[in-house]
Amino acid sequence: MSDDTIRLATIGRVIQRRWRLLTVLAVVGALVGFGVSVVFPPRYTTSASVLLSGQWEERELLTQSEIATSSVVIDKVAAKLGESGLRDRVGAKATEGNIISISGTADTPEGAQRLADQVADAYVAFAARLAGDTTDSDVATRPEALKKLVAQTSRRITELAKAADPGKSVESVQGRTELEKLRTSLQEAVEKLDEVDPSLNKANMVVMGPATRPAGEAPPTRLQLVVGGALLFLLCTIIGHLAAARMSRRLRAEQEIAAALGATLLGSVDVPGERAAPQPPQGGSPRTRIRRFLGLDTRWDTPALQASGGEGSRRIRYRRVLARLGDQLPVSHRKLLVIVPYGDDIARRAAERLAAEAGSDPQLRLAEVSAARPLVPDHDSESGALVVLSAGSRTAGELAGLAGACTDAGHEVVGVVVAGTVRARTAGTAGRTPDGPVPAMAGGIESRGGSA
Repeated sequence: MSDDTIRLATIGRVIQRRWRLLTVLAVVGALVGFGVSVVFPPRYTTSASVLLSGQWEERELLTQSEIATSSVVIDKVAAKLGESGLRDRVGAKATEGNIISISGTADTPEGAQRLADQVADAYVAFAARLAGDTTDSDVATRPEALKKLVAQTSRRITELAKAADPGKSVESVQGRTELEKLRTSLQEAVEKLDEVDPSLNKANMVVMGPATRPAGEAPPTRLQLVVGGALLFLLCTIIGHLAAARMSRRLRAEQEIAAALGATLLGSVDVPGERAAPQPPQGGSPRTRIRRFLGLDTRWDTPALQASGGEGSRRIRYRRVLARLGDQLPVSHRKLLVIVPYGDDIARRAAERLAAEAGSDPQLRLAEVSAARPLVPDHDSESGALVVLSAGSRTAGELAGLAGACTDAGHEVVGVVVAGTVRARTAGTAGRTPDGPVPAMAGGIESRGGSA
């Protein structure tokens, strides 16, 4: 696992070196979002407001919101509209100013407007019934009937007072007094009944006009789904690259690479990173062509190129490696097999330069070996094998397998050379020559694959 901190520069490298892959996956995500918008048709939402007059506490407003979306109200609206499943399409919430906002969602703007208005009307009617109000004719005429009954009772009291004993006994006087008090109380009750506003008997709720017809779709809209799908795929791809780099088990330290191969580290050499690498043939399998088009055939997590010390500085590094190598080889037999992992272009170019600098002392023969299924050429006249590879290109298991393949072929790994890339200079400086083409080594490169 890599312990390197993920910085913005790392994300920038992912975008710079994987922009084709990111573009393709963003388009795929946009198409997925469009497909989701086709499967789930657009919805439209609007709301109607109901004003509650008087003083209301917060918990009472919450209760009214629950009543507005209760099954009694929703079922009545569903029966009137001839639709089902309205419970999930209707919502209510209490807002400031004692207002209950009732929302309705439908497939069309007209349907959403009609649903919100119907629910608001049904809620007000149900709340009025809870408050004791109704529009039935028999109940509406009850106040008038009560007034008539009070008038008849008053007349009956007057008749009883006249028919009572006209004497002046204590009992007769008390009886007439009680009857007068009763008539006075009835008259006061009738006066208060006349003063009562009939509208106060109704629920104190008013629908504040019809719901507005929605002009646009309710979120998420089709555009939001398309953009969201593209961003989601783009973000997941970047996170996947960062997670893969974080969990990578490829060895980067030179000492770790040498320990995995069980050999001596001879040193590190530089390869100009700005020189165009030989392009692979245009043919190949469809998978190879796709990987090449998306840029998956090259690594993205290589660090930024460091400034080169020039051709002279690089040549010193190669000569020092050759000097350390010469100290380990017998004078009479100085021939080595240089093993380069297949596909490691940096290591291959470093091995070619190393062979060109060595000339015939020692004589180097290159062989590209698959790190996944290593097969090293059998021992012929070589004194051993020299492994050249770039840092961070192979895991410890792959390097151990490569060392085992060398042992099976009868080669002793005499050393390891780690290659890195630098920025090449375009013009020479005082005392140094500009970077030029590396002379080609004599002979070709032997490519080996398969299993040991």
